[in-house]
Amino acid sequence: MDNLITVVIGDVALVLVVSCAGGAVSRRCRQPAVIGQILAGIALGPSLLGRLPGNLTVRLFPHSALPSLTVISQVAVVLFMFVVGYELDRSTLRRSGRPALLVAVASLTVPMALGAGTAVAFRSEFSALGQPSTGHSFIMFLGVATSITALPVLAAIMRERGIFGTAAAVAATAAAGLMDVAAWIVLAAVLASTAGGGGWPWPVTLLLITGFTAVMLLGVRPALRWWFGRPSAVLAAALPVALTLSLGSAWVTAALGLHPVFGGLVAGFTMPGRDGRPDPDVLRPMESISGTLLPLFFAVTGLSVNVGALGVNAFLALALLLSVACAGKMASAYGAARVGGLGQRDAATVAALVNTRGLTELIVLNIGLAAGLIGPQLFTVLVLMAVLATVMTSPLLSRVARPAPVPPQRRPSEQPRVGAA
Repeated sequence: MDNLITVVIGDVALVLVVSCAGGAVSRRCRQPAVIGQILAGIALGPSLLGRLPGNLTVRLFPHSALPSLTVISQVAVVLFMFVVGYELDRSTLRRSGRPALLVAVASLTVPMALGAGTAVAFRSEFSALGQPSTGHSFIMFLGVATSITALPVLAAIMRERGIFGTAAAVAATAAAGLMDVAAWIVLAAVLASTAGGGGWPWPVTLLLITGFTAVMLLGVRPALRWWFGRPSAVLAAALPVALTLSLGSAWVTAALGLHPVFGGLVAGFTMPGRDGRPDPDVLRPMESISGTLLPLFFAVTGLSVNVGALGVNAFLALALLLSVACAGKMASAYGAARVGGLGQRDAATVAALVNTRGLTELIVLNIGLAAGLIGPQLFTVLVLMAVLATVMTSPLLSRVARPAPVPPQRRPSEQPRVGAA
């Protein structure tokens, strides 16, 4: 046991150092830090480190340490999903109006339909990649995998590019939020329909999950709002409550037959904010904890990615899926944004932003791999698709996006006097 603890602690330290370096290099290349962290996790696996003499991947990450690393990485993902749900700005969804709704509907349904159609049309090719099943669940899962937009990565890119607050950024943010919610609902239905979901038939699982979500949003959320509003409430500190709520909710959804990340997302929707906005005393620590531990998730993911084992057919599948996912997402988003009233440049900016996939896509793919919906080769192909699609975003924005306007500075003679009305 002592030896196992030593190995796990060393692995955590190694992953954090390598991911920090990868994120720094990525930012220097004008890419979001998460791209460098993902590539660092892949490099620690059989794709790079495992190909060096001495089989370093197995020596550094022995099988006995993987369960502990997996548990820590899943806790990080649950907390990350809490932040996604908690930070979702409902006022932005209301303000963005018609363009965001049209973009969300079009850029979710079109690539989802194209992805599902690709699964049907190339069923034999996917079977040749070692796909365990090409049935209904696989078809729906591939549709979800080709339609995901990563809202947190999208927001980070907008901040780094200086376009946060523009009409295109507001529409893209609201559309991504709507798509995230809808995609997770579809994925929950897909997982509930697979065999072995909690020991119940899938309609019962869906009913239980729906009931749990309703209790959280209609019962727990108002109760927490009332509790925090009391002047002398016991356990009034919001951060311990948020941690307990997210982990407890993840435990419930896992017990009901779904992945724990769904519980984290529901907990984020449930946790009340302060004055209609996320409480900084909750949001910042949860972001810090999840952001610090998420490289472990990338490392665990990288251990299942083996680029060197891919053949010609796998790279052809990568080209096909990348084309379907990106063309379906960007073309539909651009058309919907134009119909919604945005100009050509803003519509192109929205199209480039919603094609961002990154971390959210990796979470979905890991869920599919764990549920047996996809095999190891297709998992590797889809991970590469997510990375390449996200890398495309910054170069595209350099060509089409306009920065947010900077408020004009007052001259000294125009500054208001102290005490003036």
